[in-house]
Amino acid sequence: MSQKLIDTFFEMVRVSSESGNEKDFIDYLNGLLSKELGAECLIDNYGNLIAKVPAKNSGSVKPIFFGVHADTVKPGMGIEPVLEDQIIRSQGNTILGADDKAGIAELIEAIRTADRHPPIEIAVSREEEIGFKGAKNMDTSILKADFGFVIDSDTLEDIIIGGPSYMSLTVDITGRSAHAGMEPEKGISSIKAASYAISMIKEGWVDDETTVNVGVIRGGEVLNAVPENTEVKVECRSQTHEKCLRRSELISQIFQNAAESIGAKAEVNMELLVKCYQIPEDTESVAIAKKAILNAGLNPKTKVICGGTDAAIYNEKGIETVVMGMGVQSEHTKDEHIAVKDMIKGVEIIQNILKETS
Repeated sequence: MSQKLIDTFFEMVRVSSESGNEKDFIDYLNGLLSKELGAECLIDNYGNLIAKVPAKNSGSVKPIFFGVHADTVKPGMGIEPVLEDQIIRSQGNTILGADDKAGIAELIEAIRTADRHPPIEIAVSREEEIGFKGAKNMDTSILKADFGFVIDSDTLEDIIIGGPSYMSLTVDITGRSAHAGMEPEKGISSIKAASYAISMIKEGWVDDETTVNVGVIRGGEVLNAVPENTEVKVECRSQTHEKCLRRSELISQIFQNAAESIGAKAEVNMELLVKCYQIPEDTESVAIAKKAILNAGLNPKTKVICGGTDAAIYNEKGIETVVMGMGVQSEHTKDEHIAVKDMIKGVEIIQNILKETS
């Protein structure tokens, strides 16, 4: 099993699919799912892939749902995977793309080699990493499953039953340009305003369920001019919706006050990417996930996290969905890696889910 799994995973990560540029990978999966699993596939108007796999040696007529995402973060172009000491990494100048292609490879291998399984619905979303856009734009009315599992977490023992409210803030600061050497006193530095604001924002863990991160700053055009325009992108996440709103409003006010204090202007656009959710621990999906992990020899643990996944969107749309791990480590970095043994264990856990639902 392991060689087929590794070969499939290597093929996947070599097909570049940075957020917004997933078409080649979606087309690749369309062919692979049809060939390997006999799936009936369609690509929706947003470019998401929906695959329906017929039951195998099962009398169950109710489908089970699995969600994965096609996109990767940057740098994800030209990934070349390397296997050393049963650990898979990239050559080092890119991410690996195990988030979420290890999850996809494990899911396909689990279904392909399962002795039995119910009807399966697989949703492969686009643009998950940049705001769950694929899931938001997916027509889930074509899905008939009541519950399911998103394969998009790291630790195999964890069952994610809740996620945060997630706010994106884009701040556009306008100052006044002037020649930096001849008459700098006539300028108002938008970078200075941004820096002043950032210095007053508490980043990282604000409390035990709320995080803030200043992720992007772009300012100025040339070295010898006082910078007129600067853009800053900030995110705020919290497991309590009201905390997310209050902290985001505070950040907005800090930028506006900092800009005004030196004669600049800040315009803040806030976009709520997803609202927090939490599934009760006594639901069917959680019970099945716990049993599947336990039967694989691991100790299942439920968690509520500050990381975002498509599960928040599927739950909002009426599909009870928990998040399962696939074994990746150091995701979203060039040190991203995954152990072959963890991928094999991930396959086993998914197969246990399939047995429980057959």
